[in-house]
Amino acid sequence: MLKYILWRFFSGFWVILGVIVVVFLIFHVLPGNPVDSLLGRDKSQATRLRIMREYRFDRPIYEQLILYLNDLSPISLHRRTEKNLEKFDYTTLVSVGEDRMLVLKLPYFGHSISRGRRVSDILLEDIEGTFWLAFSAMLFASTVGIGMGMVAALNQGTRIDTAVLGISVLGISTPSFITAILVQLLFAYYWADWTGLELQGSLVIKTEYGREYQFKNLILPALTLGLRPMAIIMQLTRNSLLEVMSQDYIRTARAKGVPKHLIIFKHALKNALNPVITAVTGWLASLMAGAFFVEFIFKYRGLGFDTMQAVSDKDFPIVMGATIVVASFFVLINILVDIVYAYLDPRIKLK
Repeated sequence: MLKYILWRFFSGFWVILGVIVVVFLIFHVLPGNPVDSLLGRDKSQATRLRIMREYRFDRPIYEQLILYLNDLSPISLHRRTEKNLEKFDYTTLVSVGEDRMLVLKLPYFGHSISRGRRVSDILLEDIEGTFWLAFSAMLFASTVGIGMGMVAALNQGTRIDTAVLGISVLGISTPSFITAILVQLLFAYYWADWTGLELQGSLVIKTEYGREYQFKNLILPALTLGLRPMAIIMQLTRNSLLEVMSQDYIRTARAKGVPKHLIIFKHALKNALNPVITAVTGWLASLMAGAFFVEFIFKYRGLGFDTMQAVSDKDFPIVMGATIVVASFFVLINILVDIVYAYLDPRIKLK
């Protein structure tokens, strides 16, 4: 198993590296110059050159990419300068020549062009809101989806089954932006007096006394984000449970007089949930990326909201940092899914 896990992490490293290179190159061929947004009223050539040198825009693209990967690498080669001492904390492994050193450090994502802060600090502030949004949406989707899928399977061919399938099809086919608008109108506009919910807002609010959590602002974004995976989980649970209930060992248990609730929860449901668990864990990673759109609509402060702003500001370091975080989360979740799924299904062997 250890060999398999190491191989999956090795493969995941190349996936993340590929994502970094592709996004880096795409961002550098987009029209517009982020330096213009930093110049302000000072349009002098000297100021422009200083900013370009500071953010390495004066160098060839391939050299910018190499330097960026060097900053990201935990083991990297740097000059022994005061500027590097200020950029990141490191431990010198070995000196290379008179002015260079091989160091051990945390990945350095650079400084935001539009905000002048370390990107890692911005991402740490934002990732909490995005994580709780994705987790809440997945908790809602899996709980309701599995429950309604079971109800549909146990009432196959009835009006209940038809209603659940109709809800599932509607949830899958409705575009996310339509869902977001409907959720806002119903719960935060027409029914606002009963729900007490607002059209827009963030989970974490900064005040003069510190950070306050407004959990009511999490409800509508989580509902919007969780509706589509809920619809898919409904169908997966229903179809998987129906397939398991038709197996020989289930018929044998019935013939022996095993109570129905024991057959369902002790024998059938465990095996029926294998594909559902795969979908749930896979969707958790997808929701981290899907949260970008929902956060922007609800003005919910998180990775998505700040990344969308960074794209409009051409703030390359924030966009790259958010991309790396989401890509790493995808890879990690997929590795965990493979391992958990192999344990749940004895027919699968880890090689």
